[in-house]
Amino acid sequence: MEFIDYYKVLGITKSATDAEIKKAYRKLARKLHPDLNPDDKEAQAKFQQLNEANAVLSNAENRKKYDKYGKDWERGEEYEKYQQQNQGQQSRPYANSGQQSYGNYEGEDFSDFFSSMFGQSGGRQSQRSQGQYRGQDFNAQLQIDIKEASQTHKKELTVNGKNIRITIPAGIEDQQTIKIKGFGSDGQNNGPKGDLYITFSIVNNTDFKRVGNDLYLNYELDLYTAVLGGEITVSDFTNAKLKLKVVAGTQIGTKIRLKGKGFPIYKKEGEFGDLYVTYQIKIPTTLTDKEKELFQELAQISKKN
Repeated sequence: MEFIDYYKVLGITKSATDAEIKKAYRKLARKLHPDLNPDDKEAQAKFQQLNEANAVLSNAENRKKYDKYGKDWERGEEYEKYQQQNQGQQSRPYANSGQQSYGNYEGEDFSDFFSSMFGQSGGRQSQRSQGQYRGQDFNAQLQIDIKEASQTHKKELTVNGKNIRITIPAGIEDQQTIKIKGFGSDGQNNGPKGDLYITFSIVNNTDFKRVGNDLYLNYELDLYTAVLGGEITVSDFTNAKLKLKVVAGTQIGTKIRLKGKGFPIYKKEGEFGDLYVTYQIKIPTTLTDKEKELFQELAQISKKN
């Protein structure tokens, strides 16, 4: 098996932190994702390697094994167990016994060791002695906009050269990860397949700020309505029109809570967070001579009071 340096694939050093691994993966995943390179076989192959590298290095236990055993990280522990069980016998052959000696493998490649014990040359008995191994998990990142995240919908994506169709529940959060069972790599010796982990990146180009299940909206209230009171119309996230009464003397920063008008709650159909509307008072910048005169009169009246 050709050795693949997972650190090099991600463009990081062996001393990289978990946060640096995550950042490097996301950056390259956006660049190499098959959806962005549908006819680029090289990019798809690199994307597969990228997923493999992230699956190993983002898992503390797997990373430790990889650092110790290299490309044989999945079976390195078996090698050590074999050495421990046969300690004292590995360095001398079975003279004239007709039995096979595995010799001393301390200076040899782990792959040579596994080939001799579990490879094709071992025949049926060796294959039976080899345990089943679960396939590796895949990690992918999917970018959607906030409007998509507010509705349960289906989406097709390509992972490891395979097209899969998934259902994304309304209320999915930014950087939330979901597991798709059985869509990782194939297991060895009829072992179970790995799983696919999809991390969502949600782009928000709306006027609404999302915090959990709640939405926040700044609304510019004109000076006259703020002073005298009145009625305004606000559009919620679904573009539904909501009529609100404004109390006379409303101050800048006044916050109104609209219960149940926020973002859908994940996997709780029909339940929503709240919408908070914060009033920003819009001060007029261009006044007619008449308006200036009236404001001056008001200022004089205010001083007398």
